[in-house]
Amino acid sequence: MKAFLILEDGHVFSGTSIGSARETVSEIVFNTSMTGYPEVLTDPSYAGQAVAMTYPLIGNYGICCEDMESERPWVDGFIVRELSRMPSNFRSEDTIQNFLLKYEIPGICGIDTRALTRLLRESGTMNGMITTDENYRMEDVRRKLKAYATGDEVSKVTCREKYVLAGGGPRVALLDLGAKRNIARSLHNRGCEVTVYPSFTPAEEIIASHPDGIMLSNGPGDPKACGKVIEEIRRLYETDIPIFAICLGHQLMALATGADTYRLKYGHRGGNHPVKDLETGRVYITSQNHGYAVDTESLNPQMAAPAFQNVNDGTNEGLSYTGKRIFTVQFHPEACPGPQDSGYLFDRFMKMMEVSADA
Repeated sequence: MKAFLILEDGHVFSGTSIGSARETVSEIVFNTSMTGYPEVLTDPSYAGQAVAMTYPLIGNYGICCEDMESERPWVDGFIVRELSRMPSNFRSEDTIQNFLLKYEIPGICGIDTRALTRLLRESGTMNGMITTDENYRMEDVRRKLKAYATGDEVSKVTCREKYVLAGGGPRVALLDLGAKRNIARSLHNRGCEVTVYPSFTPAEEIIASHPDGIMLSNGPGDPKACGKVIEEIRRLYETDIPIFAICLGHQLMALATGADTYRLKYGHRGGNHPVKDLETGRVYITSQNHGYAVDTESLNPQMAAPAFQNVNDGTNEGLSYTGKRIFTVQFHPEACPGPQDSGYLFDRFMKMMEVSADA
């Protein structure tokens, strides 16, 4: 079946339908990872977006449910150059085609993803439609694309009620803003007892549980759309509890302390982004997935200072909070998919909690 990817600037890509044949309108973004497509599909940070994979062959090792980063996929659509319909991998449990069909996710293959990526890099992230309707009317499509905007995606992807991963070590409260499974797993593997809270949990409830540390997770959408969550994070900041925040959590902590965020032209999505530790000068290759960044010019120097910087474009990649046991990063130290270079940050958090317990 033919399918079309129509961008808001008028560009049309023609290919073959994969997954569901239903029509979808969403933000079109690209990911530069060569592997890890099951994790990309199931990363809640992609809610409200259709993902184009820049690597030309996708699906050759199938789908392994153990690699899923949440209970279900969250992407609105999936865009690839060539789809492997016969995976070869002893761990494979299904094909991408069946996986997309099961969860009613539309996709398109057979298009020039390199040309699409160049368009997005030059013009910036834009809205797009995936449709199998060969008789579409461009004026109708343009109207739908112009009207589309991501909403409160965090409330869609957060857990509905709190749950606990038992452990004998430090007790960590993880605020689920769209958390990937490997964040809780990375803490649990270090012996932590992890209590995962929905994004709408009042700060008072978390504080009353007397955690040894608080983790703010990744998540989707514009950080400024999370007004109520920002207010609660401000209350968490005012405590003496050690806090470690990742991606959206990093942005929300910055907003909660008076800084500003802005939208990147086309975002950072992939497993090959170099980040410099400003204290040591060491560069790490990191996994990233975000479309917004913290404006370092808006920081109150008495509250926070830049700790990491993107080597490619100089954007902020992390903050250290003055007089607080709080540090935040824009990238993904849990890295699923992606390199494990920055996994040591979980160990830094563990040491912070140990110092807090001894104090």
